Amino acid sequence: MNGLRPLQNRVNPFGELIATPARGMLLGNRGGKFHRDDRTLGRRRWASKQWIACVCAFKGRRRVVWGAGYTQLFFLDEVTALAAGHRPCFECRRAEAESFRACFGGGRRLSAPGMDTILHRERLAAGGKRIWQSSFAQLPDGTMVALAGRAYALCGDALLPWRFESYEAPRKRPREGIAEVLTPPAIVAVLAAGYPPRWAALTR
Repeated sequence: MNGLRPLQNRVNPFGELIATPARGMLLGNRGGKFHRDDRTLGRRRWASKQWIACVCAFKGRRRVVWGAGYTQLFFLDEVTALAAGHRPCFECRRAEAESFRACFGGGRRLSAPGMDTILHRERLAAGGKRIWQSSFAQLPDGTMVALAGRAYALCGDALLPWRFESYEAPRKRPREGIAEVLTPPAIVAVLAAGYPPRWAALTR
């Protein structure tokens, strides 16, 4: 919080940073500090290509949010973080990061910077979020799509409306037609290869 005001540090599936009092399951960053000394944002939305998603508690470490260190960001869950283009952290989520890497790149064992280079190319377009198209039938669970400007997560036969606090009651998942996909292509391939993301509690 900045005084009584929430910081602009909650990430939505479009990769946007929003000020909201809602809390998140995961912490993350975008490669360093890009907030200003008064704990507000300018035009920058990332410091480097290293966009990661971390656990909120690790080895008892405590930091002032948006203090002298990196710009902390928060996600409803990992499905949201992946849609925004973040990958698991190799320090605090080593096992999940290695599982993610094993599913990344069609079997090639890439370094973390190698994955970051690919993801950075896939998550941005003209300074904003890259949205691409795929058929609904080809998308794995955990993928996020946009419908009429709103984000939804695919889960089994359900289409889960996303919001900062939780998912709303499910709708029927389309099995035909073209989807506007928010999750970067390389991460969709990771999900298709069997990587199990962390989900927030589903409203059913």
